[in-house]
Amino acid sequence: MQLIRLLFASALLFTLLPAQADQTGAVQRLTGLLQKAETLTGRFSQLSLDGSGTQLQETSGELALKRPGQFRWHTDEPMEQLLVSDGKKVWLYDPDLEQVTIQTLDQRLTHTPALLLSGDVSTISENFEVSYQQAGEVIDFTLRPKAKDTLFDNLRLSFRNGLINDMQMIDGVGQRTNILFSGVRVNEPLAAEQFTFEIPEGTDVISE
Repeated sequence: MQLIRLLFASALLFTLLPAQADQTGAVQRLTGLLQKAETLTGRFSQLSLDGSGTQLQETSGELALKRPGQFRWHTDEPMEQLLVSDGKKVWLYDPDLEQVTIQTLDQRLTHTPALLLSGDVSTISENFEVSYQQAGEVIDFTLRPKAKDTLFDNLRLSFRNGLINDMQMIDGVGQRTNILFSGVRVNEPLAAEQFTFEIPEGTDVISE
């Protein structure tokens, strides 16, 4: 699952505060921001680049997240896909191929970055070295996995005015996945049906 970075422009000039050396303080601040959102909805735009900076793919869509571990990512046409998790299973549905892949949700934060926004974040300090920088109303957290068997080498989470604004993930070969969030709303009621998937008739099912 690909996750993303901030693409914003501002006319304001901010004085960057030095990166915090206090790992515990950085983790506590990040955890506090994440735990404020029991639910989250909004839109996203996602950009994937290879190690040289060449664009590989650009998509957009809508998302909904609910603790613990439930999420729904709907990518718009022409590359429509639907990714749904009820906290235990994950369904990846491709309507063009009339195919759905079902697998058990990997609960490791280093393998399922979406869980940083929707899951149990109490183990962040066990999984990552965390630092942050603050520029006015924007706080950027950098997470580096402690384990070697991970989906990414570096993950950045950016918050503006206390709300998630973007994510950037960089893997071992330098490929970057940037996701910018917009229209973010938190702690609004979300129907449980959003986080389950009814398989359409005639759809090929692949179970992993």
